[in-house]
Amino acid sequence: MKGSRPEQAALTRNNDLSKTEATRSVVEGMVDGLNDHVIDGIGSFFAANFRWIGNAGCGYKKGLQEFQDNWQRPFQAAFSDKVCIDEARLAEGEWMAAFGRQEATHSGEFMGIAPTGKRVEIRYMDFWKVVDGKIVDNWVMVDFPHVMRQLGVDPFNGHGWEEYDAGRKVPPRPDTKAA
Repeated sequence: MKGSRPEQAALTRNNDLSKTEATRSVVEGMVDGLNDHVIDGIGSFFAANFRWIGNAGCGYKKGLQEFQDNWQRPFQAAFSDKVCIDEARLAEGEWMAAFGRQEATHSGEFMGIAPTGKRVEIRYMDFWKVVDGKIVDNWVMVDFPHVMRQLGVDPFNGHGWEEYDAGRKVPPRPDTKAA
């Protein structure tokens, strides 16, 4: 990379490492609450004005009420018998991250797809910031394209890069002369 470098890790610059166990406790309790399908009581883990920052298809929720109304309720309406399984967790100071999967039954409309009754895997990655015992920020990546494919819909219309992996398409290469 030519020129000056972009600033890295600005959000964790002042991370209070003494808060690791407290952060872990808040997030573990919140995950238990999600597995118990708690909606109205979930505020015991989140600040009222927290930010839920999701990828395309998931949205951006400002505050607890938007999270409950525009994420939790629609998600539970689309997917019943849901269980969240964090496969890995890392905690350091006021920050915690996890990736894993939810296993659920597609029992309501999802992305315009009528209920199929299929059991699906919903992969995710989460990053949480905890301040004063409450989650204030939650960055989320939920693999909705993977869910859609399990339900028989290709959101990439045959243009996903898995086509390269399968040898059905040849990936383009950058012009190395210009570099």
